[in-house]
Amino acid sequence: MSLRDHFHPPLSAHRHWHAFHNAWATYIAADLNQRLPPGYFAEPNVQFGIEIDVATFQEPFTETQSPGPTMAWTAPAPALSVPFTLTSDIVEVEIFTDAGGPMLTAAIELISPANKDRPAHRAAFAAKCETYLRQGISLIMVDIVTGRSANLHNDLLRKLATSLPPLGSDLYAIAYRASQVRGESHLDIWPETLALGRTLPTLPLWLQGGVSVPVELNLTYEQTCTAQRIGDNGLG
Repeated sequence: MSLRDHFHPPLSAHRHWHAFHNAWATYIAADLNQRLPPGYFAEPNVQFGIEIDVATFQEPFTETQSPGPTMAWTAPAPALSVPFTLTSDIVEVEIFTDAGGPMLTAAIELISPANKDRPAHRAAFAAKCETYLRQGISLIMVDIVTGRSANLHNDLLRKLATSLPPLGSDLYAIAYRASQVRGESHLDIWPETLALGRTLPTLPLWLQGGVSVPVELNLTYEQTCTAQRIGDNGLG
């Protein structure tokens, strides 16, 4: 199934792009959970209009417990307070290893319009991806957002201070892996440019120990389109 334009009519007038991204992340995670080796699992993580919240859980006190002094303590005012941009919309699939407790080992980022719509959002997204890579967390970035010309892959390359030439396309799917070659750190990159009307590629998702699994973007894209009845009645 070829790539459609989810951000302009006629498709955008009949289907919400954020619902598609949400579903696509779920199908990618489900497909990976059929492919990942034992000890790994994938979970979708989708947040639009992010709000930081703290969930509290109340358990009954026993006779030997006391509520403690927490409720009586008031934090002092901050010494400094400056404007700060949080990463905007998050649409990603996170891959964990459960050896010694869940630990993030790879991530797949499906870029949203809000990630690209202003310099502060682009900088926050690129910083997040840079942090992943510098921690040895493998990454796949997928951008099918039409109508915004920003290229977050190029922003990431600038943050990493690489000498690589910028990517000429605003639609792309790219895999990244931090590796060691004769004691030196390298960033391995698998870039694929995308185009409307063309099928999507399969990219390698790298796990620990040099193990990789295929991320079949076209397969999961087709599953999502079918589930949302995109292609029915001429949509898309």
